[in-house]
Amino acid sequence: MSEQPPGGAQHGFHVIVSKERFTLPSGRVLELDIVKHPGAAAIVPFISDTDVLLIRQYRHATRDTILEVPAGKIDPGESPYSTADRELQEEVGQKAGRIEELGWIWTTPGFTDEKIHLYAGFDLEAVDSRPEDDEIIAPFRISLEEALELIWRGELTDAKSAMTLIHAARRLGKLA
Repeated sequence: MSEQPPGGAQHGFHVIVSKERFTLPSGRVLELDIVKHPGAAAIVPFISDTDVLLIRQYRHATRDTILEVPAGKIDPGESPYSTADRELQEEVGQKAGRIEELGWIWTTPGFTDEKIHLYAGFDLEAVDSRPEDDEIIAPFRISLEEALELIWRGELTDAKSAMTLIHAARRLGKLA
């Protein structure tokens, strides 16, 4: 079954929900609806040794503007690395001289197979930003330390962004 937003799929992407029958290790047979997703990539852009770029982005599902790192879905034929590079340029107008892989996460494995690949971008160079037509984005500079504080205070609640920042901080020796 395919669910599309009113007026059809945006950007050639739509969610596919499939009913799957499976057997648990206990032997119990279940049937669940699973949301199929092509995957995504998220990147924390470092504009200095201590400062990063975050974005304020309106998200209709939350009915609010939330704090995030640049991120987006993987397009057909695109690698997660290329997706991170593209989203960095589109959403904050930066090109990374160096991109480091930080790991990956399942977003909500109770009902979707979406996997998000996490990256950090360094040695940034300004380029033209190209947000999608449906994106309302405002980038801003913040210290990594302050960004982590936003997570701990419950002000940055987007899970992919929190995990990307936490992984980046640990990679840089800012977290144990």
